Amino acid sequence: MTDGLRVHAVGDVAPHRTDPGEMFSALGDGFSADCVFGQMECMLSDRGSPAANARLPLRSPPFVAAALGKAGFDAMSVAGNHAMDYGGDALIDTAEHLSSAGIAPCGGGANIAEARKPAIVERAGRRLAFLAYSSILPEGFVADDRRPGCAPLRAHTYYEQVERDQPGTDPRIRTFADEDDLAALLDDIAQAKQQADHVFVSMHWGLHFVRARLADYQRVVGRAVIDAGADAVIGHHPHLLKGVEFHKNRPILHSLGNFAIEQPSTYMENIEDTAGYKEVTRTSSGWRPREKYMLPEETRHTMIACMTPREDRCELRVIPCRIDDDCIPRRLSPGSEDFAAFETYLQEITEEAGLTTVMTPANDGRLRLEQKD
Repeated sequence: MTDGLRVHAVGDVAPHRTDPGEMFSALGDGFSADCVFGQMECMLSDRGSPAANARLPLRSPPFVAAALGKAGFDAMSVAGNHAMDYGGDALIDTAEHLSSAGIAPCGGGANIAEARKPAIVERAGRRLAFLAYSSILPEGFVADDRRPGCAPLRAHTYYEQVERDQPGTDPRIRTFADEDDLAALLDDIAQAKQQADHVFVSMHWGLHFVRARLADYQRVVGRAVIDAGADAVIGHHPHLLKGVEFHKNRPILHSLGNFAIEQPSTYMENIEDTAGYKEVTRTSSGWRPREKYMLPEETRHTMIACMTPREDRCELRVIPCRIDDDCIPRRLSPGSEDFAAFETYLQEITEEAGLTTVMTPANDGRLRLEQKD
């Protein structure tokens, strides 16, 4: 990657330990960038009570924010299906604690105007705008004029009977974005472009714990976001990597997976006995509830997306990482068995999703991803 503004992005972040900084101790120079962006998956507050419809309420102490700032984060999304786990006060606290640590929050706030406001970061003589939205929205998690919550990109689902003469056969699942929400999102991009040189859009979307597969609305929304002038789409929520797509030579990272996030059992004892756990584990195999690392093995694959936006494209390289039993992401060395396994996995899930991205080794221990000609 030639010289230029360097923007790094990672997946879900939710430390819940005495020394949260240790979760970023094995990345080498992975965060050596002009700007680092991530998904704040848990709330940082000591206020609130678990919401009745929160499957796994996630909340960590406020001091985590300072550790994230020290680790190198410059901007973070708070838009997601855990944003209101402990109510509006905890969401507002999270945004304030991040801001106090020098991290610009986006995607949620005290009302819809705050939730739709971009996080602006000035680096290397340029202004970067980050917008964030969630399609994964429990009841009451959407912000409005008088209520805290997330900036929404709601998606609707319908079921198409494939064999119309065969009652009871499996349907085809179709999804599409809410027209009003998508129009508002695209308008936000237009306004952000008037304030900044580059715009990045974070989407909390997709199918959690389902290998490779993308929902219909993701392909449509991702391309619409690029068409509106964004430099890249940064996806979160599925808790495992998804394929990388390019549109107009700009990346759509459908999911960066987990990054520095604790095991679910850290937040809830005996989680394997809950209805929410039983529902989630039906979507995928490989769960090990009695082991230290209880999630399916493929959730260990993660990466740092290294982007350099330019006038006619956004260049992308990725730093392969692997999450260890202590939930610490570790940078992988080229030539190692784990590096090769990561490269194979990313290539496979990209192809399985019907994407045509080209992946080649770079000479700096990273992988270069480009649009296929």
